[in-house]
Amino acid sequence: MSTLPALLAEYGESHQNPTNKLVHWVCVPLIMFSLLGLLWSVPMPAAVRQLSPWLNLATLVMGLAVVYYLRLSVRLSVGMVLVWALIAGALRLVQAGAALPLWGVCVIIFVLAWVGQFWGHKVEGKKPSFLQDLQFLLIGPLWLLHFIYRALGWRY
Repeated sequence: MSTLPALLAEYGESHQNPTNKLVHWVCVPLIMFSLLGLLWSVPMPAAVRQLSPWLNLATLVMGLAVVYYLRLSVRLSVGMVLVWALIAGALRLVQAGAALPLWGVCVIIFVLAWVGQFWGHKVEGKKPSFLQDLQFLLIGPLWLLHFIYRALGWRY
């Protein structure tokens, strides 16, 4: 496995254009939200639902991603857990109050956010990183979070 600095640098190579960077600041969180929302919407067996409304495919995927992130950076993985907690809370709010079912809202967001991502890469003139290596789908959120850590003066 590559080191975190190498992965962030490689990801950053196809994200130099300011417009593409801005698009990523909007679309990566929206894709995370929508993907987790789609997973959240998958019905779980009654026995699992009785244990907790928070146990679902989204929390399973979040847990597996945290294991991957822990191998790269404990500090950034803690930040990602906080991001995901916010997303999980937002998903519960949308699930409770949206006119459409959660999965419907998330399909719309997912499609629009990916259109935005591909448009950003068209502006950039470079293909998305995940087309060469799927692990970059997990690196994108860390790439954004590492900028926040740097702005706050936190080591990652």
